[in-house]
Amino acid sequence: HITPEKFYVEACDDGADDVLAIDRVSTEVTLTVKKDVPPSAVTRPIYGVLGTIRLVAGTYLIVITKKKKVGEIFSHAIWKATDFDILSYKKTMLHLTDIQLQDNKVFLSMLSHVLSVDGFYFSTTYDLTHTLQRLANTSPEFQEMSLLER
Repeated sequence: HITPEKFYVEACDDGADDVLAIDRVSTEVTLTVKKDVPPSAVTRPIYGVLGTIRLVAGTYLIVITKKKKVGEIFSHAIWKATDFDILSYKKTMLHLTDIQLQDNKVFLSMLSHVLSVDGFYFSTTYDLTHTLQRLANTSPEFQEMSLLER
């Protein structure tokens, strides 16, 4: 969900009530609940947050807008991110000079090119950041941690 003040990222899992709120001015990230998302927010589906990047014009949020299932590991779906959106935290670019606008445009083009290269994979249920061998040698406590905590 997008408002002039915040980005709200809502999980689509059954029973999930937490919403990630990203302040577009302070860049502060907090957890809130669905009822705090204003009804006036523009809503659109995304499949994940790749991260943030700071360019000349300010901070941008990079989100996955399309995905393709490429396989499974132990019945866990593995997805390939195939399209992205780069969302500006700033509502306007009026604070930039013509040279800064041009530089920012070049950086956005470079970023779009990098994102268009194959190789961005993810899973919402399996840890792709560790090898199978390493996962087999971890403690039961580590295995029980959420992917986020790892």
